[in-house]
Amino acid sequence: MGWFGGRTKNEDTTTITRTPGALPAVPGYRTGTWTIDASHSEISFTVRHMAVSKVRGRLGTVSGQIVTSDEPGASSVTAEVDVTTITTFNEQRDGHLKSGDFFEVETHPHASFRSTSLHHDGDDFVLTGDLTLKGVTRPVTLTVEVSGFGPDAYGGTRAGFSAKGQINRRDFGVEFDARLDNGGLVVSDKVDLELDIEAVLDV
Repeated sequence: MGWFGGRTKNEDTTTITRTPGALPAVPGYRTGTWTIDASHSEISFTVRHMAVSKVRGRLGTVSGQIVTSDEPGASSVTAEVDVTTITTFNEQRDGHLKSGDFFEVETHPHASFRSTSLHHDGDDFVLTGDLTLKGVTRPVTLTVEVSGFGPDAYGGTRAGFSAKGQINRRDFGVEFDARLDNGGLVVSDKVDLELDIEAVLDV
């Protein structure tokens, strides 16, 4: 049995339900390979600016695959982000973010993520993986919420996931170091990430 419970008899083998003593089930849990729907998925970020406010933006268009396994701990994620489409909804600021001071998108147009482990911690699912950004690969940890599995309006099946995490931009070679008169950073080192991912079951 995994986090989502064990199988009951005489059921579709791709559906896992709760059995006595198992952890709470995710309704409609399905095994299989899922393609991320870029038009309904988003990776957003928040970073403190001038030590008094926050700037929010979207990291870029995301694509990739999620594989859900009979044993959920064996599930995996691979994803790629088109950093050239990063936006904070301010053209001048976006141009600066794409420059060598930050993401240097002409040389490093894509970021990628490949999961290495998945486990359950209390009420949370914790996903660890290798994030490659600006040509630098570092491990990151995300807290994941499974939104659910279900049919869509086109005869297919969809799954939804949300996740949160934090990285230090300097770990990835983003060294922009402008400072205020009091010594504080114009742009914080810490960047909060929030992911909303919708994926379609491959058939």
